[in-house]
Amino acid sequence: MAGTTIVVLEGDETGQELLEEALRVLAPDVIGLELELPRYDLSLESRRATGNAVVHEAAAAVREAGLGLKGATITPESADDVGSPNRILREEIGGRVIVRTGRRIPGIVPFGGVHAPISVVRMAVGDAYGAEEWREGSGEDEIAFRTERIERRICHAVAEYSFRHAARTGAKVFGGPKYTVSPTYEGLLKEEMDAAAERHPGVPYEPQLIDATFALLVGSSGDPLVIPSLNRDGDILSDLVLPLFGSIAGSESLLIAFDEDYVPDAVMAEAAHGTAPALEGKNVANPMAMILAGAALLSHGDGDSQQGGRAIRESALEAVAQGIRTADLGGHATTSEYTDEVIRRVKAKLEVWATL
Repeated sequence: MAGTTIVVLEGDETGQELLEEALRVLAPDVIGLELELPRYDLSLESRRATGNAVVHEAAAAVREAGLGLKGATITPESADDVGSPNRILREEIGGRVIVRTGRRIPGIVPFGGVHAPISVVRMAVGDAYGAEEWREGSGEDEIAFRTERIERRICHAVAEYSFRHAARTGAKVFGGPKYTVSPTYEGLLKEEMDAAAERHPGVPYEPQLIDATFALLVGSSGDPLVIPSLNRDGDILSDLVLPLFGSIAGSESLLIAFDEDYVPDAVMAEAAHGTAPALEGKNVANPMAMILAGAALLSHGDGDSQQGGRAIRESALEAVAQGIRTADLGGHATTSEYTDEVIRRVKAKLEVWATL
C-alpha cells in the first residue's frame, strides 16, 4: 500500500470545511512528511456537472494509491439525481468492510456506563442497500417486495477482519445477525463468524442475536468489543454506538478493501457524520473525526507515517482532555482553534520523539 499519496475527495458544506482542517494537520511542516495530495471535487455541483464521472475517477485514484480521505457529501433526495457517491466508491474501490469505532473522549462522560472501545465491522456492500424493490396490487391489497443479497466472500471478509482487529486490540468478538429467524440468509454471516473463531482460537467470541446485541450494548462496561454485522444492521449499530461515547464527531469511518490474504490494500477514511449544513461558515463544527480519519490513513503507511498518525491521534484526544473543546463537547473553542491546538501538540510530540 502506498504511504506517500493520499487521494483527497472533496465534499459539501461543513464536510468540506472540516476536510480542509484535517489537511492542515497533514501539512509537511506539521508531520514532517511530504505527502502527495491529489484532489477530486465530489461536491454535489461537480457530480451533477460530470454525471458522476468525477466519482469514478476518484475511486480509480484511491484504488491505485491505496489511501483516500473523503469529506462528507450531500445525497440529493430525488431518485432522478446523481445520488450518493458512497455506493460508487465502495464498489469501485473494492471495499468489503466499513469500520467505525466508538471510544472514550477524555473528559466526556459516556452514556449507559460504556467505557471500553466498541468497533462495528459491517459489510460495505449488499444486503438492504442496492436491493431490488417493487410493489404489486393497489389500495389495501398493495404489497411491497424487496430482494436482498449477501455474498459469502463479503461475510468472510467481515468475520476475518473482526477477529484480526479483536486480536490486535485485545477485544472480544461479540454480537451477530438474527441467524435463528433467518438461517439461510443471515446465517451465512454466522457461519463465517464461527469459521473465523476456529481460525483464531485465542480471541474471545460471544455470538449474540442482533436484538440482544442492542440490549446488551447499552450497559456494556467490560471488555472492548468488535461487532461483525450485516450492512443495514451495522449502519444502525454505528448510529447507536458512537453517540454512547458523547459525540458522533469523535470517530472516523474506514472503508477497507483487501488482497487475497485479507490484508488491507486500500483504505478510504472519512468522518462518521454528515455535512451539518446548519453549521456551515460558522467555525463551530468539531473537526476531530476528520482529523482522526487522516491519522488512521497514516497508520496504514510505513514507519514514519505510522508515527505521524500516532502523534495526530494522541494530540487530538489530549487537546480535548486539556479543555480545548468545540461546542458539541461542552466547550467554547472554534473549529480552527481546536485544529491549531492539535497542530501545536503534534509538532511538539514529533520534535521530542526525534530527540529520543
